[in-house]
Amino acid sequence: MNMSSPEIAGLGAAAARAADAMLRALGGDQITIVFPLVQMPNDPSAQLGLVDPGVQEVTLSPVAVLNLPSAGDGPRRKLQFLISNTAVASAVVAQNSASADAFFDSALGINYGNDLFHIEEVVPEYFAGVACLYRVTAVE
Repeated sequence: MNMSSPEIAGLGAAAARAADAMLRALGGDQITIVFPLVQMPNDPSAQLGLVDPGVQEVTLSPVAVLNLPSAGDGPRRKLQFLISNTAVASAVVAQNSASADAFFDSALGINYGNDLFHIEEVVPEYFAGVACLYRVTAVE
């Protein structure tokens, strides 16, 4: 079976839609990615670092959340978030990020269930050359 490039791209898009459907079926949860605010108030105390610049939150959905075992001397909780590529792609555009890697690298963490998690690892899952979902491992 010899497939052309448009057929492969079509398979990748279909896999991304299937991943979205799977994530909705597995709970369709949502998370909030927390970013530092870039804009500082025009105030002398802000320029001296006396004012907290605040944060910006970006909600991503659909997401499936998996509990991972953590070592006894390690973090209290370790979670893996399976995030839809569709959600990540639209957030990358909204945040003016250069790529999904830059998007996750600039984040302060993930807010889930009123807890803030530190991002340890981001791994995209590809099918037919298209990222279908992202596996984000985070610790509390």
